[in-house]
Amino acid sequence: MAFEIRKNEKYTLVKVNTDRLDTNNAPELKSELVVINNNGEKNIVLDLSSVSYCDSSGLRSVLVANRLCEDAIGTFILCGLQPDVENLVKISMLHTVLLITDTVEQAEELLEKKENM
Repeated sequence: MAFEIRKNEKYTLVKVNTDRLDTNNAPELKSELVVINNNGEKNIVLDLSSVSYCDSSGLRSVLVANRLCEDAIGTFILCGLQPDVENLVKISMLHTVLLITDTVEQAEELLEKKENM
């Protein structure tokens, strides 16, 4: 799957560089998120700004990342949702349990605020 991982001082950014997050590539994303978490990262920002389609397996990958960060007493932020993906997140009621921002920059600001609390 085409994604890029950038380790920052306070979090790891995972950007999905494909237009579909589905049964064909979600398991690879999930595996990568587990590896990032196992390497000691507790804060993950998942950028889906390139993703225009997501199915239930893609949502499961998102939920795995959220659980891993919660278990590590960290923060998971989902950002860059395109309209169809955002609708799926809302229909699934995941917007009530996930931290969601429009941009990576907003996610960084949110992490900064949380750290200063």
